[in-house]
Amino acid sequence: MKKQESSAAIRKEDIISIQWRRHEMILVTASAVMLAAGYLWNIHTTPITNFSKVFSDNNVPFELYTNVVFPTVGMGILVYLAYLWLSVYSIPHILFSKSPKTVSYKTAVPFNKISIKELVKKAIKNYTWLVVQIILLIGILGTALNAANYLKQQWQFNYPGFSIFFNKNIPQSQLDIGGGYFAMASIVFFYAVYICIREILIRLVQSSRQQEYNTMLCNRITAFILLFLSVPVFLRSFNIAVPEQFYVSYFLIVPALFAMFISNVYTVFPMMGDDGLFSKKITGRILITSCIYAAPLTVFIHETGPLAFVYSWALQLFVVTPLTWWYYQSNKDSILQLRVVQKQLVRSKADLQFLRSQINPHFLFNALNTLYGTALQEDAGRTAEGIQRLGDMMRFMLEENNMDFIQMEKEIEYLNHYIVLQKLRLQASPEIIIENNINEQDCHHRIAPMLLIPLVENAFKHGISLNEKSWITINLSCTATKISFEVRNSIHVKKSGDPEDKRSGIGLNNVLERLKLIYPGKHEIKVNDNGKEFTVQLSIEPS
Repeated sequence: MKKQESSAAIRKEDIISIQWRRHEMILVTASAVMLAAGYLWNIHTTPITNFSKVFSDNNVPFELYTNVVFPTVGMGILVYLAYLWLSVYSIPHILFSKSPKTVSYKTAVPFNKISIKELVKKAIKNYTWLVVQIILLIGILGTALNAANYLKQQWQFNYPGFSIFFNKNIPQSQLDIGGGYFAMASIVFFYAVYICIREILIRLVQSSRQQEYNTMLCNRITAFILLFLSVPVFLRSFNIAVPEQFYVSYFLIVPALFAMFISNVYTVFPMMGDDGLFSKKITGRILITSCIYAAPLTVFIHETGPLAFVYSWALQLFVVTPLTWWYYQSNKDSILQLRVVQKQLVRSKADLQFLRSQINPHFLFNALNTLYGTALQEDAGRTAEGIQRLGDMMRFMLEENNMDFIQMEKEIEYLNHYIVLQKLRLQASPEIIIENNINEQDCHHRIAPMLLIPLVENAFKHGISLNEKSWITINLSCTATKISFEVRNSIHVKKSGDPEDKRSGIGLNNVLERLKLIYPGKHEIKVNDNGKEFTVQLSIEPS
């Protein structure tokens, strides 16, 4: 079966990026504009006596812009500018600053030492400057808040002996400048906590195994939050008459429905595979999630006690779930494409590393030298056989390796070619024992290529020494439902300068990663290292 081409090329520049910071900036900016516009509109439509009466009752001069508009709008503008300063300049300067990459040849200091030293100095400098900025912002915002409170409530402070500092001996004194600074410091503190949580979550998404899929999911959620919070901000800004119960229902029901949507469309349904919607695995998850997300809906049901919960659960289960199923079926291709893109990226990386580990000058040089020496010593039969095996191996890597799955016979054929070539390279030696127990009976399954050969390649790399007793044992057997593979090799410390020591192969970690992606829940691998022998036991349940 030929490998199916994805609808879009997988290139680094095509990978979607996390839009959380951008969505946050849009939300804050839109909210600031709506609040300012709504405030000015309300000022324009409200009789001026509503603001001036308390001033006139206390014989304090009143001016609309001085005592009402400028303090509120000016304070809002300052807070927004402070947010922009932190979000656009300060925080990116800390998070995304570039580390030193070059070293002057005049210093004669090793790169790693100067890098660490420079990184520490730069970190101290950056964070010190950030602390200074925060202190300055708190000072500016606290002072502005106290000035705004004084102007808006100037009628309260029109008495002899007024002081900006709170005086317990003067009960009328109500301006507490410390409270203004504390309020601004609290806002900055909670914003800093939010930034830490945001960046941790972004890093987790970026380092996750399904980075592209999780990035898309993160963007869906932050876009929803952007729209979700914009609605109440707009309603409040322009004093649009809605009952208070609306906000209670809005903040409980809408997130519950959206959570059910995200859970079904991007988590539960994509796990379905060939099992079907009404399989135990999928049905069980839907029942559990609909039960959890039904709790907030009880405020919407005009019943009490367990009956309200039953109605809410039924709404999530029999109304929301079918709608999410329809949406998933309509967008299934694009959703599943991002779920498999990480497999393709890992596969491409493994292919490249595999080719580099197998087709490299050192391996080919040894193989060709062995074939040349054999040709001088005897007839050309063994030489021809070796060349043919080498050609078959290269053909496998260039053709069969481009498929998602291949027949086990092809994988076994490649294994045999590789083992024979390695035996030719090593020549006959009583100190080197290579046991090849490959039983092809019942091995009629299809398997992902490059899952078995890395384990054999690593065994030859680490298990053979020309100066010490060495052994490699390879066991392969199949049943109707399982593939069992085992590789045992002796362990030797590589000498410095050994060219094989510079070759890392595709590594056991890469094999583990591919097993998780291709055979989730259908494989088992055991690795044991007792200091003298390294053992890998792998069993796969091919579909």
